[in-house]
Amino acid sequence: MVAGIAGINPKVATLGSVTFARYAVQVALQYEFDARSIPPNFTTGSLRYDSYVPLGSESPTEYPQSIYGTEVFEVNDALRQLAIGFAKTATLNDSDAAIAYRANYATTAAYSAGAQAPGVVGCDVATSDVYYSGTLLSEAFENTTTLFTNGTGVYCTTAQEDNATLEALLRGALNNLTDFARIIVLRTASDFDRPYAGEPDTVNLFYANQGGFAPAVRNIYLAGVKVVEGILDGWEETFRDGVAAQNYIGDIFGSLGGEPDFGPGSEFNDNPVKLKLKRGLRAKGAVRVKM
Repeated sequence: MVAGIAGINPKVATLGSVTFARYAVQVALQYEFDARSIPPNFTTGSLRYDSYVPLGSESPTEYPQSIYGTEVFEVNDALRQLAIGFAKTATLNDSDAAIAYRANYATTAAYSAGAQAPGVVGCDVATSDVYYSGTLLSEAFENTTTLFTNGTGVYCTTAQEDNATLEALLRGALNNLTDFARIIVLRTASDFDRPYAGEPDTVNLFYANQGGFAPAVRNIYLAGVKVVEGILDGWEETFRDGVAAQNYIGDIFGSLGGEPDFGPGSEFNDNPVKLKLKRGLRAKGAVRVKM
């Protein structure tokens, strides 16, 4: 089990919530423009300016044409659903400060989930080496998550480590040292990735007492132990031999076999994603998608 705290998208969940990811998306592996100088036609579905463009592409809505291999990982959804069921039996921790702070998000209809009490949610994790915050960046990376997973992923939590961790575990699986089908990715929500209506980005990030850190840390254990207990209780019947994945698992290259349901596919010349190779751009160390 890969577990930690994370930022949270108020469109999906709230402070203290427990999330289980199917996809981990390395959202910052892109070109970046200063938001003050981007072209007016660079917008996402939210009609806000988008300062990120996938590598090798020329538009925020164009799939990356230079692929590193760590852009997206997908884990076993059947195992994830069992973990969600186990975690839902936990009584989650909360705080008075978190209750008061999340109430501010009730004024925006799109953030209704952010105003609710913490719960257990199946949604996906965005990873970035940069600790970002604010509505514009969050919406840009929500767009990236949708794009990179071919419309399947749900942008939910923000973290730094998961794609690196999953790459290490995948390399272990390629050498018969780990079983990628047994991975569970758990994140609990310690803070909102954007402010509520009328709150400055800086206040949300630096000064607000969101009250989510302590419940998030506590809820890793409270939910995680239920998952562990559920696995131990069902070890002989269900888990000893592993839970068979019904979905694709692995990286964007199809390194473990199977056909990825995102990206260019394991066979680059049979590409389900329509790409426009307009320029001879090739990111250093990246693999050019062949058409």
